[in-house]
Amino acid sequence: MAAPWDVERYVEGTRSGDRAAVARTITLMESSRPDHREVAREVLRALLPHTGGAQRVGITGVPGVGKSTFIDQLGVNLTAAGHRVAVLAVDPSSSRTGGSILGDKTRMSRLAVDPAAFVRPSPTGRTLGGVTSVTRETMLVCEAAGYDVVLVETVGVGQSETVVADMVDMFCVLMLPGAGDELQGIKKGILELADLVVVNKADGDNVNRARLAAAELKRALHLLVPASPNWSPPVLIASALADTGLDELWEQVGEHRRRMTASGELEQRRRDQQVRWLWGLLEDRLMAELHSNEAVASAVSAAERQVRDGQIPAPVAAETVWASYRSEVARLD
Repeated sequence: MAAPWDVERYVEGTRSGDRAAVARTITLMESSRPDHREVAREVLRALLPHTGGAQRVGITGVPGVGKSTFIDQLGVNLTAAGHRVAVLAVDPSSSRTGGSILGDKTRMSRLAVDPAAFVRPSPTGRTLGGVTSVTRETMLVCEAAGYDVVLVETVGVGQSETVVADMVDMFCVLMLPGAGDELQGIKKGILELADLVVVNKADGDNVNRARLAAAELKRALHLLVPASPNWSPPVLIASALADTGLDELWEQVGEHRRRMTASGELEQRRRDQQVRWLWGLLEDRLMAELHSNEAVASAVSAAERQVRDGQIPAPVAAETVWASYRSEVARLD
């Protein structure tokens, strides 16, 4: 990455809504270089007063459910209605090479060229849950740039659902028709996180199957205690291909926001998310310290080897590593 602009130029470029400037600001946020990170923190501090106005919606689902096509059609509908839409599409990275396909701009062909939209594919790298470590920063940058809808698409595997649900206002789970088979593989936790469940691909011969799936999902949701006292997750059927059911979906997003705002729950939820983000960053920083300090890294390596070989139990090894870390901190002070 080229040498960064000064803070003011990043802030002005982002606030102008210029897509090239927004992309460059996000690239700065994604950089791991210490000097870039220092500039990124100052940029984020300056942009913060201009954030928070967007509707933040997370979208997940099993592979093959049609997330990208769904988001492409929904996004086009929203820009046609006068919204400015940012899509943060997280691409899976290779666990061996770290490479990423970054194909979302191809799959979201119409939205990618829509002047009122901004699509940012990002590789997951080694981040837990299929969400990049700077997805939250990227969201704030997009809000400061004037995008009033932010859609976060996950890879739909591992713990990505939990991670994304903790950074958005509304969490939407896409399902395939054929609930009998699908419900067998659904983790209860995913449905507990959902604010909205949508059976996608409800077109052609799938319409009846989609209706049966929706009925099955409604019964399943009735057995769960809603996460919010102000909202019971609805179950809808939709087809991104036929562009049906998406208007009703967006009405539900608006109704959810109205209820959460009126009750004060939206503000509280966002405040809690910020605090959890803080702790997540601190945990990441601590882990980085454990691996970057040569003496501590050596203790970690030795502890891993001894635990793997059955020489000492994990709690003893953890205490040894922690003692080494505390010793290094005291020495540097």
